[in-house]
Amino acid sequence: MQVKGQSSLPDKMDVNQAKQEHLLALKVMRLTKPTLFTNMPVTCEDRDLPGDLFSKLMKEDPSTIKGAETLMLGEMLTLPQNFGNIFLGETFSSYISVHNDSNQVVKDILVKADLQTSSQRLNLSASNSAVSELKPECCIDDVIHHEVKEIGTHILVCAVSYTTQSGEKLYFRKFFKFQVLKPLDVKTKFYNAETDEVFLEAQIQNITTSPMFMEKVSLEPSIMYSVTELNTVASGGQGESTFGKMSYLQPMDTRQYLYCLKPKPEFAEKAGVIKGVTVIGKLDIVWKTNLGERGRLQTSQLQRMAPGYGDVRLSLELIPDTVNIEEPFDITCKITNCSERTMDLVLEMCNTRSIHWCGVSGRQMGKLSPGASLSIPLKLLSSVQGLQSISGLRLTDTFLKRTYEYDDIAQVCVVCPYINPES
Repeated sequence: MQVKGQSSLPDKMDVNQAKQEHLLALKVMRLTKPTLFTNMPVTCEDRDLPGDLFSKLMKEDPSTIKGAETLMLGEMLTLPQNFGNIFLGETFSSYISVHNDSNQVVKDILVKADLQTSSQRLNLSASNSAVSELKPECCIDDVIHHEVKEIGTHILVCAVSYTTQSGEKLYFRKFFKFQVLKPLDVKTKFYNAETDEVFLEAQIQNITTSPMFMEKVSLEPSIMYSVTELNTVASGGQGESTFGKMSYLQPMDTRQYLYCLKPKPEFAEKAGVIKGVTVIGKLDIVWKTNLGERGRLQTSQLQRMAPGYGDVRLSLELIPDTVNIEEPFDITCKITNCSERTMDLVLEMCNTRSIHWCGVSGRQMGKLSPGASLSIPLKLLSSVQGLQSISGLRLTDTFLKRTYEYDDIAQVCVVCPYINPES
């Protein structure tokens, strides 16, 4: 909808300039879209004292919807009566008008609009060239737009310079101060899987006073990762949003978005030995508010502290979910040298109360250079039913005579395949 409303900005003029009468008048107004008019329907039953009086009045009211007079929402639009709120990520639009209130022709009129934030000063003027002359009762109009990217105090500085018929150069400016508020509260949590996958949970809360239509919430991963969105469910061969077809976020409501990040193949070997802080990516959030006004926010680069694996990392590449009791099953372990030195490793397998390893214990794994990995197939069986924890692996570095113990590295469900004939 192209209809725009105008609301004057609270202004402040320089103290030294306020005493001087100027030939030109400056007016600055914010451009915002109108709102839908709402009314308060009053009804009663036919046997009540007013009878059908209220019903007739509502039908005659031009702001109501014909045939649905009892609805609060009408067909008319209401122009803004005040400045309103400006939120981070929205586009600030303003109408600037310079009018010649005198009976003289004014020359060399230059109108300049700057936006001062806490960190920078931006020039918003569409043109920096001066207008040659301005006749009486004529005006110079300009519309400026700016996507708000900072919260806090903003000052719109409008300066006007011109030359009178007598050749005197005059100058004045006005300051328009407004606050930019935060529309969303975004919180993130990271979950590290047993593999190199990373799960990101983003909690987004609408902290404004009006509902939002969430057009897009996506994660732009860093160069190391590829991302999979986990915010849809399969329905009829198509992915349907977990939040339903109408993706509205009411005031103070919160939603959780989930993403799975996997290292790209070229970084897969390096991902296991990354230490310290790593960059995951950034969230891109797009929403719409009153009558389709769009807002967009991008978070800063999200960082997580990579888990520490010590000198040697042992992870599982392949393991079954369910196995039969007293039947051997296969797993594949991956050993990664996370240190800065070469290791000569020996693998020992120690039986536990429920887990029994099959094969030779104490075998040489050979030398493993820094950052290198080695996949080892192993065979074992369980003698106890239920959810059993795989433990008992020991790696010894023969260079430093140091032993690394690995217990509870995974769990497997052990079941009995035999059916009791009496049951």
